[in-house]
Amino acid sequence: MNLESTSPIGIFDSGLGGLSVLATIHKLMPGENLIYYGDSANAPYGEKNRQQVRQLSTRICDTLVDKGAKAIVVACNTATSAAISDLRRRYDIPIVGMEPALKPAVEQTETGAVAVLATALTLRESKFQGLLEQFRTGRRIFSIPCPELVMLVESGVLSGEKAEAAVAECLRGIDKENLAAVVLGCTHYVFLKQVFEKSLGKKTLIVDGNVGTALHLKKLLEERRQLSGSLTEATIQIDNSAGETLIERSWMILEQYRKMEE
Repeated sequence: MNLESTSPIGIFDSGLGGLSVLATIHKLMPGENLIYYGDSANAPYGEKNRQQVRQLSTRICDTLVDKGAKAIVVACNTATSAAISDLRRRYDIPIVGMEPALKPAVEQTETGAVAVLATALTLRESKFQGLLEQFRTGRRIFSIPCPELVMLVESGVLSGEKAEAAVAECLRGIDKENLAAVVLGCTHYVFLKQVFEKSLGKKTLIVDGNVGTALHLKKLLEERRQLSGSLTEATIQIDNSAGETLIERSWMILEQYRKMEE
């Protein structure tokens, strides 16, 4: 397939969470055409087994490749953990994954505990376990699965009492006074960043992997001379396996997130 610099970038997630990654990519590279696929009909991935996630991820990537994607961003920590190696062997285009931003959390805080919030599958996969072993020396690192936050965002709830109660439940039992950083290790959780900030206060660093992923993607496209040279804002296409209602909700959530980030 002859891929031009104007060919689209494919982005996918188990549902709506990866829209936060799409927003970051679009802000960094506004000239890039983007195709987003949310698999809300099969969410959450974090409660499935590895083989199921691999099959779902492969099917989505096949679709994005058929649509001419010059690169694919796996905007889902769970799918990255379970399927990234298989996807990179299958396709000859850049496949960019996500991982919990534990490294910047540790590097940007000198002392105190670090809490990594992610799906159960992400936390138990070898990819994260290797990351944990690399950075746990001398620091207390908590791994906390928060599956309820995924479905909260899927339902379009990004703020308010229900969101605050769900975040408080995830953080229940943690000594907030000695908590240096929280890693939002699922792209869904990024939409709740302001709720986390309200719960934790300014002294706790909150980090995610979205910017790092977008910068890595840009570097790969530059190296392949496939970065779009367009000076006008490009197109964004959003698809969802759950149909039109979730596509409409995707646009609504994307707009809410853009306003939150202003």
